[in-house]
Amino acid sequence: MALNSTADKGIQTLSIHAGEDPDPTTGASAPNLVMSSTFVVDEEISFSANNLDAETPFVYTRWDNPTTQQLEHKLAVLEQAEACIAFASGMAASSAVMLAHLSQGDHLVISNTTYPGTAEFARETLTRLGVEVSPVDTTDLQAIADATRDNTRMLWLETPSNPLLRIADIRGAANIVRERNCLLVVDSTFATPIATRPLALGADLVVHSLTKYIGGHGDAMGGAVCGRQALLGPLRGEALVHYGGVISPFNAWLIMRGMATLPLRMRCHQQNALDLANFLQSHDKIERVFYPGLESHPQHDLACTQMDNFSGMLSFRCRDPKAVAQRMMQRLEVIHYAVSLGHHRSLVYLMQTEDLVASSYRLEGDELDKYRDSAGEGLFRLSVGLEDSADLIRDLQRVLP
Repeated sequence: MALNSTADKGIQTLSIHAGEDPDPTTGASAPNLVMSSTFVVDEEISFSANNLDAETPFVYTRWDNPTTQQLEHKLAVLEQAEACIAFASGMAASSAVMLAHLSQGDHLVISNTTYPGTAEFARETLTRLGVEVSPVDTTDLQAIADATRDNTRMLWLETPSNPLLRIADIRGAANIVRERNCLLVVDSTFATPIATRPLALGADLVVHSLTKYIGGHGDAMGGAVCGRQALLGPLRGEALVHYGGVISPFNAWLIMRGMATLPLRMRCHQQNALDLANFLQSHDKIERVFYPGLESHPQHDLACTQMDNFSGMLSFRCRDPKAVAQRMMQRLEVIHYAVSLGHHRSLVYLMQTEDLVASSYRLEGDELDKYRDSAGEGLFRLSVGLEDSADLIRDLQRVLP
C-alpha cells in the first residue's frame, strides 16, 4: 500500500517511504532496479523528445526510467518541490540549469567563492557563450542588489559554500530578485533537505550533488534539480535528453537506498563535526575554524534561523599547511586524505589558496585580500564522517604540528 499522504509524515518516514511503493506484481517491499535501456510500447509514440510529456509511457531510459523516477519522487517530497530531475552528477545538474535558462546577452550573479567546478563553468564556458557573469560576495545582500541589472536572469547561491562555509541569506536574496525576471537557484549540497529547504525560503530551483550526503556512501555519482514543474519541464526535454547527462538506474537505486538513512546520518555528521570543530578551535596550532554550528562563525545567527542541521562540513587553517598535508597522507589511520565529501567515511583535503584564486575564483584587489584573510595559504576541508569522534580527534592529533 502506498502512502496516502506525505503532508502529515515526518522526515524520517518520508526518507524511507516516499517514492517507494510495494511492487504490484510481486509484492516486493524494496524498490526494483530497472536496468533496461528501452521499453516495449503498445501505442505509437513520437521519436522526438520535443513531443514527450508527463503522460508519455516509459520509452527510453535517457528520457525516463522507473527507478530514476522513484528517486526523483523521493527527492521532490523531501525538498517540498513539485518536481525533480536526476542527472549523472552534480555538475551535470548545475550546467544543465545554467545552459537551459541562460542565453547570449543574459547576466548571471554568482558567489565569488563557490564550488570550483561551478565557478570555472560560469567564468569560462558561460562567458564564451555570451553570458555576462558577475561574481560577488553573496553573504552581502547589498552586494547582490548592486550587482543585479535589467538583464540579470539568474542569481546562483551556494550555502553553506565550498570551502569557506559561508552562509547566504536565501530569503533575503529572494526578496531582492522577486520583482525581476530572475531565477534564484540554490546549491544546497552541503545542507541537504534535512538542514535547509530553499524552495520554502523563496528559491526557484535547488541543486544537489547526490554523490555527497544524499547518497552518503561514496559509491554512486548523481545530481538533481528540484523546483516547479513549469521550470523543470523544459529542463528535462532540453538538458536531460539533449545534453545527455543521464544518471544510471543502478546509481539512482544506490542513492535512493542511501536516502533511507539520511536523517539519521545527518544527526551523527553534525554531532561529530561539532566535536571536531570544538577540538580544533581549542588547539593552539589551529589559526581558524569555519563551522556554522560554532558561535564564532561569522553567519552563525543566520545559520540558526535557516538550518535545522549544521551538517558535517568544516574547514580549518594552520601554519605550514603543505607540511601538515604531507603528514596526513602518511599518518592518518581513520580519516582518508581524499577529495569529495558527505560520505560515511571522514575525508580531508587541502584546498590551496594559490590554486583556487588563480584558476577557479580569479579574485583580485579587496576580494582577494578578504579571501586570504580567511583562508591563509590554504584551508583543510574536512568532511566529518560517522566514525567515533574520539577516534577522529586522535587521528588529527597525530598530524597537527
